[in-house]
Amino acid sequence: MLPGAAIEPLRLLAEDADDLHIISAALQDAILRPKDIIWEPSARRVTLQLSRFCWECGGTRVMSGMQFGDVVAVKSRRLPRSPDNALELLAMDFEPGEAPGGRVLLMFAGGGDLRIDVECLDAVLTDLSERWPARVAPTHLAEGPDPA
Repeated sequence: MLPGAAIEPLRLLAEDADDLHIISAALQDAILRPKDIIWEPSARRVTLQLSRFCWECGGTRVMSGMQFGDVVAVKSRRLPRSPDNALELLAMDFEPGEAPGGRVLLMFAGGGDLRIDVECLDAVLTDLSERWPARVAPTHLAEGPDPA
């Protein structure tokens, strides 16, 4: 990319587990709050608003939206109940169920997760704002035994 060149907003679609893993990588270290997760049972959709760390842009953040369609149920485990608590998204995975449905699992730092049961995988991620400099870049400690 040329210096000063405009960066196109990210727009991704997931229709299978491989697609979802690509979106998961793009959303690693995204930050959201419980109130940024909207479950609309009558519309059968879940929408999330996230502050996405742009790994591909070298240390910026951008507001992004993620929406899941064909949702039949949503459950959370060990997520904070306070609407303004920060949640850091670590990864997403898809567990197939009765084809073409299954469960989307969003895993958060601290051990909490959100399970979204879908009739079929239909998810979209799009950037919604201009980018801004990130105050701090996320770091990940190497897993394994402590060298001490």
